[in-house]
Amino acid sequence: MFKIKYIILISAGIFLISNACKKDENPPVITIDETPFNLEYGAFPAPDLPTDNPLTVQGVELGRMLFYEPMMSKDGSQSCADCHRQPDGFSDTTRFSIGVEGLPGKRQAMPVFNMAWHTNEFFWDGRAHLLRDQSLKPIQDPLEMNETLENVIKKLSDTQMYRDQFIRAFGTDEITSHKMSLAMEQFMMSIVSTNSKYDKYLAGEVQLTDSEERGRVLFETEYNPFFPDESGADCAHCHGGFNFENDQYMNNGLDTDAEITDIGREEVTQNPDDKAKFKVPSLRNIAVTPPYMHDGRFQTLEEVVDHYNEGIKESSTVDPTVLNTKDTGLFLSDQDKEDLINFLKTLTDETFLNNEAYKTPF
Repeated sequence: MFKIKYIILISAGIFLISNACKKDENPPVITIDETPFNLEYGAFPAPDLPTDNPLTVQGVELGRMLFYEPMMSKDGSQSCADCHRQPDGFSDTTRFSIGVEGLPGKRQAMPVFNMAWHTNEFFWDGRAHLLRDQSLKPIQDPLEMNETLENVIKKLSDTQMYRDQFIRAFGTDEITSHKMSLAMEQFMMSIVSTNSKYDKYLAGEVQLTDSEERGRVLFETEYNPFFPDESGADCAHCHGGFNFENDQYMNNGLDTDAEITDIGREEVTQNPDDKAKFKVPSLRNIAVTPPYMHDGRFQTLEEVVDHYNEGIKESSTVDPTVLNTKDTGLFLSDQDKEDLINFLKTLTDETFLNNEAYKTPF
């Protein structure tokens, strides 16, 4: 009887081991999944998405994984998301982000949202033509992640999770920097901010307070030196349209020629007329993305408004519209400033700041 039981147990063990081996020999087959990603953008106009990199569910997911992946940095301590944090509008509230070597960057980290509507290059100086080009530069920057693309590819290739996800997104487990850039472009294009209080106001869902409404009018009203009582803050010239920007590079009167230390767009174009010109950013979520300007010199919105109201400096490339207000200022009273800032705060989009689809997948 004992021998029979013993034989049965041995047979059962062999059966289980045999089945386990068979399972290992036949793992689940991972295949490409080209399911289109449904980009929701509210009342915005449809973006002109790249035809050579259509958004897919798996491509966006791979991009999100890479965006939050610390292996992208030299010592595995930082990801893209460390300098572009969702609660801060995918920006950095530190004036200059600190890289893996403990060194500060040269400019303030720009927010990452509504990238699908940007048509005039990327970074403050526009040195990256496409978003996919932008995605790889921080990895290689000695002041940021300070890693080589070859090392990143090796680290990702040694990880089964990433080999599988590259198959789902691109049909092969071969990992290249080009595929990485396409995936990160997809994820960043999926990050949208379209549901602020201001958007709800436009849709007739909420009302602005008296102060916010007065600020809105000031924001949209042009500067008028001849009738100061009717003059506005003249913001919409540079920060107009649905995304509150103008697709231009401008010198907004921060420094005189003698004070300029960062030549901005000129470094890219080699055109002296572009000296100290920088990409005009969106004002959406501006209340949660301090500090302000390309060099983060202003900590508060009050400082920003004071600059435009009475702090414009003349230089050889300052925009004429901005310089036009230098002699008189914008005539803004303390109440005007408060109202204007209260309106700017209506551009904060809590849905975007808390959207689970943009958070870490890990």
